[in-house]
Amino acid sequence: MKNIKAIIFDAYGTLFDVNSAAEKCKSKIGDKWENFANYWRKTQLEYTWLRSLMDRHKDFWQITEDSLDKSMKAFKIDIEMKNELLNLYKVLSPYPEVKDTLEKLKEKKYKLAILSNGTPSLLNELVKSNDQEVKIYKPSSKVYEMPIKKYNIKYEEVAFLSANTWDVSGGGNYGFTSVWVNRNNNIFDNLDYKPKNQITGLDQLLDIL
Repeated sequence: MKNIKAIIFDAYGTLFDVNSAAEKCKSKIGDKWENFANYWRKTQLEYTWLRSLMDRHKDFWQITEDSLDKSMKAFKIDIEMKNELLNLYKVLSPYPEVKDTLEKLKEKKYKLAILSNGTPSLLNELVKSNDQEVKIYKPSSKVYEMPIKKYNIKYEEVAFLSANTWDVSGGGNYGFTSVWVNRNNNIFDNLDYKPKNQITGLDQLLDIL
């Protein structure tokens, strides 16, 4: 990875804990909070892919709300909790090593950016955004092309990190050097790309650069 000039991160599940909104409500939701959180995330992703295939685009925040509606019905959660859960999604907790790792990478003069399906306004609640958007979702190559155009660099000069195996494959098939952030000891999907590097936390990236 000696030729890397830019390091691009997925946001949800990679920098920010997507389950933290539901976890903060676990006293109200009960023991099913984690299954509910996983179902919400799975439905959210499915809606991005299905809408991309159907050419029926909605922004990510609307999809997040739509998928929450279904998930709350599936787990019989009081609808009055909806606004609380949505507001908590705007301030998802970062993983503990993220801040220190990003500061160290910045010191090393790497270009750092987020490439996410999240809308710029939603990501702005979490980090500063480049205010770029295409009307389709990852793993479309049109999304992975965005940092190439922005930084005027070659795809082989980009390291792309994601906790989602389909996203790692999408970036890798596009031409990035993809790194899998495997926080939960998951199994990698068979999607024509296998990353050379796998880490369990962002801090380990410093060892392989």
